[in-house]
Amino acid sequence: MRRDPWPLALASATAAVSCGLLALAIAYGWLGPDVGRGANFCEAPRDWMIRQPANTFSNLGFVVTGLLIAGHASRRTGNPAQPTGAESARNSAMPKSLATVMACVVVLLGPASAAMHATQSSLGGHLDQLSMALIAAFATGYAVMRWRRSGPRLFARVFAAGVAFCVLVGRWPTDVPMVRHPGNLAFGLLLTIVAGLEMAIIRRGDVRARTSFVYGSLAAMVSAFAIWNAATTWLCDPRSLLQGHAAWHVLCAVAAYLLYRYYASERPWASERPWASERP
Repeated sequence: MRRDPWPLALASATAAVSCGLLALAIAYGWLGPDVGRGANFCEAPRDWMIRQPANTFSNLGFVVTGLLIAGHASRRTGNPAQPTGAESARNSAMPKSLATVMACVVVLLGPASAAMHATQSSLGGHLDQLSMALIAAFATGYAVMRWRRSGPRLFARVFAAGVAFCVLVGRWPTDVPMVRHPGNLAFGLLLTIVAGLEMAIIRRGDVRARTSFVYGSLAAMVSAFAIWNAATTWLCDPRSLLQGHAAWHVLCAVAAYLLYRYYASERPWASERPWASERP
């Protein structure tokens, strides 16, 4: 059995290209003028090229996390007889193809969110919202696929619908209590659906998995959301480099990694199946 270099190679290429393009976009003003997008996340804008340094550079956590996911996926070894398609989706850990997609999506969260905080531009804000839609739609699609005991085609349909839902709701021209932007509301709704489906999958008992990972991911997200709200009110210190919103980024990155490790730990209860020995 050999390690597969492709997950890490593709995630590394995604990181290099996206971060490089972001650096060029900031340097040459490709994202447009500062319109104050993201200014409500406490950190006062600096008279620097990077408008919100703490909220910008904390997004490196997503890049690192995506590379860790890809590295783990590359190290996972499998049996040549391991099934593919819907059968694999029903009975084994996350397929490497989907693990690679997840790694690349998590990597993209970093430069996309940094685009908003670094420039406070309108286009940067749209990139931030799109990256949130991608990861929420991915988690929703993978949960629905496993709940329905289906395969990648259902995942792709739910994923596309989830992204479209977030984009359309994000265009709603109003402020939403607690979450402010309607795109944030769509993101939260999808993650709530994911949490419910994952708990239902655990209760159904089709597979065994390290549930401590999914509970840890949920705890990290709840903590991140609490800090996200507190950072705009009593926890706000605009001139400090210790920003609550930066902690939100880090905790969300932790939640994404733990969620992946939960996916990777799933195994069928029928241990006589030849692919059940794949290392989590």
